[in-house]
Amino acid sequence: MLTHLSIRDIVLIERLDLHMAAGLGVLTGETGAGKSILLDALGLALGRRADAGLVRSGAAQGVVTAAFDVAPKHPAFALLAEQGLEAAEEGIVLRRVVSGDGKSRAFVNDQAVSIGLLRRLGDTLVEIHGQNDEQGLTDSAVHRALLDDYAGLNRDAAALKGLYRNFRDAETALAEAEAAAEQAQRDEEYLRHVVAELETLKPLPGEEDELAAQRSQLQAGEKLATAMQEAEAALLGGDKGNGVESRLRASLRALERVADRAGGQLDEAMQAAEAALDQAARYAQALDEATRRLDLDPQRLERVEERLFALRGAARKHSVAVAALPQLAEDFAAKLALIDDQAASLGKLRQAADTARAAFAKQAEALSAARRKAAAKLDKAVAAELAPLKLGTAKFQTSVETLPPEQWASDGADRVIFLAATNPGSAPGSLAKIASGGELSRFMLALRVVLAGRGDAGTLIFDEVDRGVGGATAAAVGERLARLSEKVQVLVVTHSPQVAAKGERHWRIAKRESGPAKARVTLTEVMPLQQDERREEIARMLAGATITDAARAAADELLLQQA
Repeated sequence: MLTHLSIRDIVLIERLDLHMAAGLGVLTGETGAGKSILLDALGLALGRRADAGLVRSGAAQGVVTAAFDVAPKHPAFALLAEQGLEAAEEGIVLRRVVSGDGKSRAFVNDQAVSIGLLRRLGDTLVEIHGQNDEQGLTDSAVHRALLDDYAGLNRDAAALKGLYRNFRDAETALAEAEAAAEQAQRDEEYLRHVVAELETLKPLPGEEDELAAQRSQLQAGEKLATAMQEAEAALLGGDKGNGVESRLRASLRALERVADRAGGQLDEAMQAAEAALDQAARYAQALDEATRRLDLDPQRLERVEERLFALRGAARKHSVAVAALPQLAEDFAAKLALIDDQAASLGKLRQAADTARAAFAKQAEALSAARRKAAAKLDKAVAAELAPLKLGTAKFQTSVETLPPEQWASDGADRVIFLAATNPGSAPGSLAKIASGGELSRFMLALRVVLAGRGDAGTLIFDEVDRGVGGATAAAVGERLARLSEKVQVLVVTHSPQVAAKGERHWRIAKRESGPAKARVTLTEVMPLQQDERREEIARMLAGATITDAARAAADELLLQQA
């Protein structure tokens, strides 16, 4: 439950600290005093939308902190663990800081978190029912969720969503494969022609670069041959026989003739000459081998160019790069194989879709049966709450309507609708058309009483749930709220003295002016009321601006009934 609410610089609230407890707490005050500001501030701590307009004029930022006492196995702790956040022994503390430019930061137990996580945590801790929330009773999606809450079917409904995704994914895969097969059949003649053409061409990865390099080398062949011939002529000396090797040998022989008389002075020179002869021979051999390797075959150049032009022509035809031709050939072959093997392939996909559909249908049927069984119990439970709320002649009925397969959804194969008949003998109809605003509020309260303790939230907040009712009906609303507060903490914003008198704690919300005469500002204050103060506040709610002794006496009677 909510144990403490701290507000700093939010709209007209400068500084506020509220200490909460279990049971029923009521907040009262004149219209425009700022009751909605209090709920807006709490909404910030619970992850609701923030904007710069919420920061009090003149303040740099607004801060709201909400502290909760939470049972050890509450789902909020699982959310914290999922995000790797530590839980505090004293409970969970949510804090929201909103700056003047509208940007905000969120914290859980003083650890920075995303606004999304703050909202998820807030939803597990508090339910806020605003002035228009009863309109949700006209939404069949809300009806289904409320019925599932009552019956404890949320896990089954969540499991069904997974089966629905599998079912839809399998149907999508089948539909896409069938569409591809139909398109392939329409293009079969073209596909067979292209596949045959590409199979004949047999493009290889990297082939274009290799062929381009070969063509460049072959085109340069004549120049290479001429250069090598000139190099060989210079090395050998042509027909004159005065090549490098001949001159080196002649030079070496001349030294050898006098070497025995040189006393070793010519040894180094002779060794160098022998080495030069060896290098010249190796050079001549390498030049000869390069000449033999040189391909001057003009037909080979023609074949390379034809192959290169064929590849580039095919690439232009299919509007792809030459490098993409091998993959293109595989893709076209796969499409053709789909035609040839489509019966087996589509058969597997159909079987998978049928299996997924059957699994969903089986689970959906079981969930529908559980919902129909729970609907009867819910109707009986709500009916027991209508008489105390002065709706004793009204009828409440939960309709669980089976939908055709084309209308199946992730929530199941049925539509849940809440119906009502407010006059004896009339047929049940839509709540939106049958019930008035005050009746809708009481129908919602009846449902909440029945659903109390079914959800995770330990705090329920009602903003003027008694709107449009008074007298004995308002007293009945107060009694049901008091009963609800026996199971969960309940906070009520009310204009009804009958409801206010039922509270175990009472706060009065009022405006006051502060500051010097020329710079006065309006602030909203929330004051806890003691018994005498409660008497005066309830008397004010009964009498208006002028509180009479009769109003005080009536207030005493209401408070005495509460006691």
